[in-house]
Amino acid sequence: MTRSANLGFPRIGLNRELKKALEFYWKGESDATALHATAAQLRARHWSLQREARIEVIPSNDFSLYDHVLDTSVLVGAIPPRFADIADPDTRYFAMARGTDAAPAMEMTKWFDTNYHFIVPELYRGQRFALNAGKPLDHFREARALGLVTRPVILGPVSFLSLAKAKDDGLDPLDLLDALLPVYAELLAQLRAEGADWVQIDEPVLVLDLSGKQQAALEKAYAALGKAGPDILLTTYFGDLRDNTELAARLPVAGLHIDLVRAPDQLDAVLAALPADKTLSVGVVDGRNIWRTDLDAAFGLVSRVWDHIGPDRLEIAPSCSLLHSPVDLQAETALDDELKSWLAFARQKLDEVSALAIAQKRGRGAARAAFEASAAAIATHRASPRIHRPEVKARAAQAITLDRNSSFASRREKQRARFNLPAYPTTTIGSFPQTKDVRQARAAFKKGQLDQAGYDAFLEQQTESAIRIQEELGLDVLVHGEFERNDMVEYFGEQLDGFAFTRNGWVQSYGSRCVKPPVIYGDVSRPAPMTVRWSAFAASLTDRHMKGMLTGPVTILQWSFVRVDQPRAETCRQIGLAIRDEVLDLEQAGIGIIQIDEPALREGLPLRRADWDAYLRWAVDCFRLSASGVADDTQIHTHMCYAEFNDIMPAIAAMDADVISIETSRSDMELLEAFRDFNYPNEIGPGVWDIHAPRVPDQADMEALLHKAGQGIAPGQLWVNPDCGLKTRGWPEVKASLQNLVAAAKALRLAAAG
Repeated sequence: MTRSANLGFPRIGLNRELKKALEFYWKGESDATALHATAAQLRARHWSLQREARIEVIPSNDFSLYDHVLDTSVLVGAIPPRFADIADPDTRYFAMARGTDAAPAMEMTKWFDTNYHFIVPELYRGQRFALNAGKPLDHFREARALGLVTRPVILGPVSFLSLAKAKDDGLDPLDLLDALLPVYAELLAQLRAEGADWVQIDEPVLVLDLSGKQQAALEKAYAALGKAGPDILLTTYFGDLRDNTELAARLPVAGLHIDLVRAPDQLDAVLAALPADKTLSVGVVDGRNIWRTDLDAAFGLVSRVWDHIGPDRLEIAPSCSLLHSPVDLQAETALDDELKSWLAFARQKLDEVSALAIAQKRGRGAARAAFEASAAAIATHRASPRIHRPEVKARAAQAITLDRNSSFASRREKQRARFNLPAYPTTTIGSFPQTKDVRQARAAFKKGQLDQAGYDAFLEQQTESAIRIQEELGLDVLVHGEFERNDMVEYFGEQLDGFAFTRNGWVQSYGSRCVKPPVIYGDVSRPAPMTVRWSAFAASLTDRHMKGMLTGPVTILQWSFVRVDQPRAETCRQIGLAIRDEVLDLEQAGIGIIQIDEPALREGLPLRRADWDAYLRWAVDCFRLSASGVADDTQIHTHMCYAEFNDIMPAIAAMDADVISIETSRSDMELLEAFRDFNYPNEIGPGVWDIHAPRVPDQADMEALLHKAGQGIAPGQLWVNPDCGLKTRGWPEVKASLQNLVAAAKALRLAAAG
């Protein structure tokens, strides 16, 4: 009979209990026993929530203390040699994620096209794998003790190897498949012995353009694993199978999950290819966005599957793990009733899955209330006047030049004459530590315990202090520190029309890092300047150059929950125009260096190459729209986070930013190779300090990285900066690290001069 199922639940807890427990543990304010107790409480609570929602197939091993890909590295014994001597498992695990003074952290990058970051597995020639099955087995047993037989979740072997990084030249991680498969087979056998009847194996690479080697690896892997243990649900998400449909359908597993939110058009092809004995799990509730499901439309899709394969081989599920959704809408007491009626968080998505399953099994009348509420919400959303603003749409339809007045070569000469910066100019990416005092003042202001004048005075004091510190350290281009900002996207969204905000809509970005994405529900415009007051105030306090800090249109789009009733490109253009207005106001206020961060540009790239050109065209155009109105001697910077740049270098060059800064320290400057190979013409700041790791890099480390950067990048192109913003770091390590950074830049200047 048709079953309701879930693929994964948010880990962090309704009140970010996991974040708090992790940070207490890292600070030494609690021990491993307390950390694991909190984790166990969260797992039990989340299993209970799913049972209460009448979900019939509940996952286990979807919980992680930091990252599920890192968990898989530990599971299969892929421990990099620099961490092998750390005996305590917890200490070693977090050292791999965060680094130590002696061992740099493992690289981190984006999970497909989401804002979730995973820890990249490191593999070596002759790699030996060994099973460490404690976590999946323990979590299965925990759930069983609560009366639940769960479906364990495992990242599949081919996706694991495809996401991994070979640390030896000439090694293809897929060459290690034969060594890895026995470990997976042993795990499946142990899970079957524990009583698991199904296991969920995620192979999200199936929605990518696969090489012949990857296709062969999938065939080999599931020929070995298909009968090695419990029945396997092979899970795909974030896109459609396309040319991999026949491959996915014929693999010898018991079931297949497909994402019908991102790719509803794949259904007919999947149904045609699906063997008669295989279960099909249909993801019809959006696991990545917060809009309420149109249950009538979803029921139509599910009914088509029911009619084709019958009730016994059908599962109804979210499109992907609910990891990417906030926990519970009921915690949002400040949203207006109309807007709230349009939304569904993880807990509500479970109810939607359950309602669809009940309707299929017992008729729509059995879930009448859910269907009527859904239809009413869809109708009010469609008709609401707060969504569509004709004047915003009219402005977005106007033709506005995307080109700067002059070429980069001409602009560079004018900017050098204006700013007179030394070789290897030093700067930071924007934010400075958001200390306990800063967070408490913001909270007091929001609660009405601190008035506007008092809050402004506090922020002015923090800003001036940060400027004096930068001056003392000897930085060349200063920033105001962003103490007024809660988040690089939320802060802007709060000042733009068309955005709404939650109080508790947190999702995990990586480890303990949580973000609270704004909700873009309507047409976007800027009613008033957003940053000019603080940038201009900071500039008035110093005779050094002050950099204005903005978040770019693509990143605001990507890091928000975006409306789905119009193309993303149209929403992005509206945001681009709003940022353009801010850029021009900053320039008018005398700010000559303006950074427009686009860390999410690569993240938004479609998973299939055939779709890249269309996306890159509008994404780059929106950035250029935001930046193109300034004079030649105004210097435009941008910043990008961990990403592979090789395949999109023409688009990055087309952005035509005067300076781009990128995160490169974890990769030991390897990510800079794309810029060398492309002969990137503009200026570039490769990060020399990994701010995600709790360590202070010494001057020699930074100099070594800069020397590597200078191999193929002209000295006149190079800036010196950290990898990213410093809001999560403490002042002692910030001061020490920036002191070393400035010293490294000065050492290179001396060497170049001598």
